[in-house]
Amino acid sequence: MTEPRLAANVSVAALRRQAEALGAFAVVLRKGDATSGSILLIRREKGQNPTLFERFPALAGAAEWVEKPYQTTDKEKEISDFLARCAERDPDIWIIELDVPFVERFTDILAAIA
Repeated sequence: MTEPRLAANVSVAALRRQAEALGAFAVVLRKGDATSGSILLIRREKGQNPTLFERFPALAGAAEWVEKPYQTTDKEKEISDFLARCAERDPDIWIIELDVPFVERFTDILAAIA
């Protein structure tokens, strides 16, 4: 039996609140379906070094955030192109950006909403 899942807008609101409570900045770049939209997350550290995460269901327990590997050295362009393709294929997708003061803070944010 599968575990019940929070609505996408509730998950996004929790991410934003937790980020702000821990001194990070969160912004919704693209709003998707409030109930069942999937979520992509861009992490930046002090405005630099973007990293893209996708949320995947886990076999047991809560969903996991998995880092998307890069194919090129131009991360900004690769992320931008990937997000454009995702939004084109899936109009329900949410895209969130978190700018954290240091990478460990990102881990704290995700752990708090798990």
